[in-house]
Amino acid sequence: MSSAGLVVVGASLAGLRAVEAARVTGYDGKITLIGAERHSPYDRPPLSKAFLRDAEPVVPSLTDRQTLSGLDVEVRLGQAADGLCTERREVAVGGESVPYDALVIATGCTPTALPDTGGIPGVHSLRTLDDAHAIRERIAEGTRAVLIGGGFIGAEVATVLRARGAEVTIVEAAEVPLVRAVGREMAPALAALHARAGVELCCGVSVRGVSDTPGGKRVELTDGSVLSADLVLVGIGAKPATSWLSGSGVPVSDGVLCDETLRAVPGVYAAGDVARWHNPLFGTTMRLENWTAAAELGGAAGRHAVRPDTAVPVSTVPYFWSDWYGSRIQMVGVSEADEVRVIGDPDSDSWAALYRTGDRVVGALTLNQPRRIMKYRAMIVRRASWDTACEFAGAFAGSGGASWHCVSQPAARRPRLLRQRPSFMGRFVPCPHHCLRRVVALAQAAVVCEQPHRGHHGSAPDRVRRASSLVRAAGHLPARAAWLTLTTPPSSPRPRLKEAQ
Repeated sequence: MSSAGLVVVGASLAGLRAVEAARVTGYDGKITLIGAERHSPYDRPPLSKAFLRDAEPVVPSLTDRQTLSGLDVEVRLGQAADGLCTERREVAVGGESVPYDALVIATGCTPTALPDTGGIPGVHSLRTLDDAHAIRERIAEGTRAVLIGGGFIGAEVATVLRARGAEVTIVEAAEVPLVRAVGREMAPALAALHARAGVELCCGVSVRGVSDTPGGKRVELTDGSVLSADLVLVGIGAKPATSWLSGSGVPVSDGVLCDETLRAVPGVYAAGDVARWHNPLFGTTMRLENWTAAAELGGAAGRHAVRPDTAVPVSTVPYFWSDWYGSRIQMVGVSEADEVRVIGDPDSDSWAALYRTGDRVVGALTLNQPRRIMKYRAMIVRRASWDTACEFAGAFAGSGGASWHCVSQPAARRPRLLRQRPSFMGRFVPCPHHCLRRVVALAQAAVVCEQPHRGHHGSAPDRVRRASSLVRAAGHLPARAAWLTLTTPPSSPRPRLKEAQ
């Protein structure tokens, strides 16, 4: 490299890991770290958790200027990049051009704004440390909070608000939150956690407008209802921060488009939330907005940028976690699958769900099972078979008395587990006639499972599939099928079905 060296745009987790990885590889050239915020790199996940909750919050710093100085890094904070010329290899920063030999783009995402709410006091988004400080000032016992968007950040803030005595309402445009994140089969199980914590969940309705009144914020919904609030948090998604790349020649489409090695164009790599790259482990392009991916991709981009001859395809298994109302949610892999099975009762405080595509396990979602989730991640990494994952999960099901729950059907037969009540702002309630359908299906299945099975019973998942198929063939399982649970008591010579409570 020439004296221009490595330039990293984005001074958060991915950018910091890129800098560190470059030095670890033995690169001793110039490194410049450019960050839009005035703060030294800090950790974002605690902003929606401990930083809002604790009486005396601690800034979750990832490093400080002294440490960066020890890495021989020139730090330019509070200066956002506003342009890039790949021909001259220059980054525009506040009217100045910063040359580079290799560039890592790690600018992350910017929150999607709710139209016509800019400047209204008490209406916030949560992305930066300054955002978290502003929200903290608004939280007090009895605070009326409306959270627009039922994603993970909104749920984590709701957890803190409830712990601090606030009244919380979540407004979600979709019929159930987090379908894209965990799949339509398991999203209702997570949504139920809100009700248990006393949080109002309004689904299938959007926000028409927010106005400031002497009595607080007035949040008008598209169904005509109105919510009053002291604090409004907007969490309706985020967009990759790529506007500064316009005209640069760097390909952009919902993120910076990269190859398997995270390279966008010669000499330019991307990492973190802003990177969309081909993940060979899953055979598709991905853009991941989570801590683990930011750290892993940041390190890989830094290594590849300074040692491009050693660049290798970057494979990773998505992993995220979230803390809700005293429970820990963890997911590895992807939720788009041909089949989903649950080990345990989805209405309980601990369960696991497995996701299958073809004959491979491609994902796992757990509630309060932190010791098992990484074992599922390792299985996905080594492309373990579905049967292997089921056998592993079945060992825990057998030892703990848990049950298998079949919660997926072909697309036309997938169950709608919860129905939206037309009034009361879309609160979710169990569908009444769903129970009747389940009783009919289970009664027929019980008869089927009592028949001989040619000398063996097979694994629990196999018996569930067989029973479900036979019941459907008998014409007693409606299109919106009920959940079926199969248990095999140790003392019983034959399997039997019982209703999932």
